[in-house]
Amino acid sequence: MNAASPALTFQWRAALLAVMLTMAVIVAIYRETAFGMVAIWWRSETFTHAFLVAPISLWLIWEKRKVLARFQPQPSLWLALPLLVLAFAWLLGELAAVNAVTQLAFTAMLILAVPLVIGIPAARQILFPLCFLFFAVPIGEFVMPKFMEWTATMTVLGLRASGVPVFQEGLQFVIPSGRWSVVEACSGVRYLIASLTVGTLFAYLNYRSLNRRLIFVAVSIIVPIIANWIRAYMIVMLGHFSGNELAVGADHLIYGWAFFGIVILVMFAIGMRWREDDDATDQMAETVAASAVAKPKSHGTPQSFVMATLLVLSIALLPYGSLKVLDAQSRGAAPTLSVQALATGGWVQEAQALSTWQPAFANPSTIEIASFSRGARHVGVHIAYYRHQGYGRKLISSENVLVKSGDENWLQLEQGSHSVILTGKNLIVRSAQLKQQSTLTAEPVRLRVWQWYWIDGQLTSSDHLGKLWLALARLRGHGDDSAAVFVYAREDLSGGADAALEKFLADTGPGFNTLFEQARHAR
Repeated sequence: MNAASPALTFQWRAALLAVMLTMAVIVAIYRETAFGMVAIWWRSETFTHAFLVAPISLWLIWEKRKVLARFQPQPSLWLALPLLVLAFAWLLGELAAVNAVTQLAFTAMLILAVPLVIGIPAARQILFPLCFLFFAVPIGEFVMPKFMEWTATMTVLGLRASGVPVFQEGLQFVIPSGRWSVVEACSGVRYLIASLTVGTLFAYLNYRSLNRRLIFVAVSIIVPIIANWIRAYMIVMLGHFSGNELAVGADHLIYGWAFFGIVILVMFAIGMRWREDDDATDQMAETVAASAVAKPKSHGTPQSFVMATLLVLSIALLPYGSLKVLDAQSRGAAPTLSVQALATGGWVQEAQALSTWQPAFANPSTIEIASFSRGARHVGVHIAYYRHQGYGRKLISSENVLVKSGDENWLQLEQGSHSVILTGKNLIVRSAQLKQQSTLTAEPVRLRVWQWYWIDGQLTSSDHLGKLWLALARLRGHGDDSAAVFVYAREDLSGGADAALEKFLADTGPGFNTLFEQARHAR
């Protein structure tokens, strides 16, 4: 830049002090959310890059200091309204124990506090550095099951196209040289998040056209997904042709990251061919900044910055205080369940369990397992009941699954949905087929499992709707009692599993609501 940079004015000193105070206030009030983010960065390799996000954002803002100095900071107090919405969103996320919502809302509040204090015209100059902070939010692992499914499908397609015979069951497949399984590390989510973060930063630094930036960001999403499919195929082929001497141990991950690194370098090298210079953009920024200085606009006063800081403090305290009140109202004794209400309509409770399978739902307040029979039909019931939910105990979580990846006893073959009538209402339940892996019998046991949630008297199989109902129940003072319900039947028995489950729910449906209401009110 040719023009001399203006000296830091008194207004900017006051504005910077106010920004730092508001940031400190938000972090202090929502420190548990902030510490939770850092803990995830520390323990998960997928989000280790997040430690660099804030320093990079500060560096990008520092690079804009000369342009910023030409603007007069003036608080935009009307931004308190969207800040209030974000605070309420944080409260809903906390009530439902949804990390993604609380951490996104917390980060958005930090970002919005900046234009609230210094004004929108000045904040517009550092829009990308501020929004880049969203990459510090450890979110994205919810797509892992779908990515694992895609990786398994594309790997098998590649093997068959190469003439290698494959027998596939869910995420596992067998080829002549051995058995392979797609686990979390094979999903490619790590590659995608890393590529998107670095690719977005690359696009901002090297392109000035919005279209070019968006195109490169799209490429940084598509390339790692396809590259991961190729990586998985290459790993299996290396193991196959080497007699399982290569790419089956620690070198499995090493080869994967080496291949990914080469792909990213090639992507950046190609992207550099369309790099745009900074000169035109810098001159435009100087012109805009100079015109902003030339206009006789008012600037912020110390009183206005103090008002902005106090406004942020007041809004930030509202949901935190409300949460403490709601937590005090939701206390109660440990729940107890009685499945006797399900022994109706000719169904008799059996002493012997139908199966050894249990869903991998973490830390429920209580578990009830039972088996029922009516004639030749046999149905198992598993109920995981939750009370006093938090981040260590919650009904709806990406960690709660029917079968854990790598389970040596059970394998999930398929998943879908099924429409049933329960207590006179239509309900879409989740449907899955499970297979017992380690068995001495000639034919392994196969189970058909139906799953849904009970939350504050409402039934759903949707995670998103369930979390919303849970938050609303706590807001209404109804507590957080909820349950995951699993009914299952063996597919190798006479009558068919689906028919047995449909008959069981038709006869005993009201009993589920009875036992849940009894448990909820017995506090």
